[in-house]
Amino acid sequence: MRYWSLLFALAAIACVAAFLYSPFSPDWWLPNNPSNPHHVVSTFGREIDSLFLIILAITGITFIGTQVALVWVAFRYVDRVDPEGRPVRPATYFHGSQRLEVVWTIIPAAILVFIALYQMGTWAAIKFRSSAPKVQPLAEVTGRQFQWVMRYPGPDGRLNTPDDLHLVNDLHFVKNKMALIYLKSSDVLHSFFLPQMRIKQDAVPGLTIPVWFDSDTAGNYELACAELCGWGHYKMRGNVTVHESQAEFDEWMRKALEAQNVSQLAAASGPQGEMTSQ
Repeated sequence: MRYWSLLFALAAIACVAAFLYSPFSPDWWLPNNPSNPHHVVSTFGREIDSLFLIILAITGITFIGTQVALVWVAFRYVDRVDPEGRPVRPATYFHGSQRLEVVWTIIPAAILVFIALYQMGTWAAIKFRSSAPKVQPLAEVTGRQFQWVMRYPGPDGRLNTPDDLHLVNDLHFVKNKMALIYLKSSDVLHSFFLPQMRIKQDAVPGLTIPVWFDSDTAGNYELACAELCGWGHYKMRGNVTVHESQAEFDEWMRKALEAQNVSQLAAASGPQGEMTSQ
């Protein structure tokens, strides 16, 4: 029966190898820019990853310790029988160790308190409304089954006015500038998730929630819904474009507004309009 202990040892070694390999592999860790897979593009992302690494180290050390104890006990106290099939060492039963129970309660509690205190600064910087940047809102983002609706302020610089730009699943902002959006939901719970920037926030019906993020690398990224919101949940994916400069963003905005105005004119002068003019 000692072969069972060897099996446990091999399984533990495979898990430890995965622990050690995962932070250094872009395919095993959270996604980054494909052109530089080991660089986290956002300020908050680097802080979030450091928390992940600390938790991975704590759980990894705990796992190694428990697996070493498990393999040693399975190997050392294997059941032995004499030639007649009777146990060589009779089993003994005991209630337990109160001291040991206290120790293995205090240590995990202390670890949890440490993690809670250590992450407070990062949590406050990402989630506390008092930490929201004092900048003009980039857009209003509304989750609905099954798409993200973006509303950008138009030339007047204000949201919810007639010149606003309306897009679906298309988020744009400028590199090295903190972007502030107002997040809403028009139906059920959704979760606004920018994997490369390590930003996630639930969109709750009836609430308007400020969300802020940045990126130090221009490029194309992903927007996803991380909350199961119905049969079409898998379709709630959007494009995120980080522009190299404000001028590039402004040029994109100008073209998008022109395209929107053209489509509105086309809709106004459609078949119904032609019949009216006759």
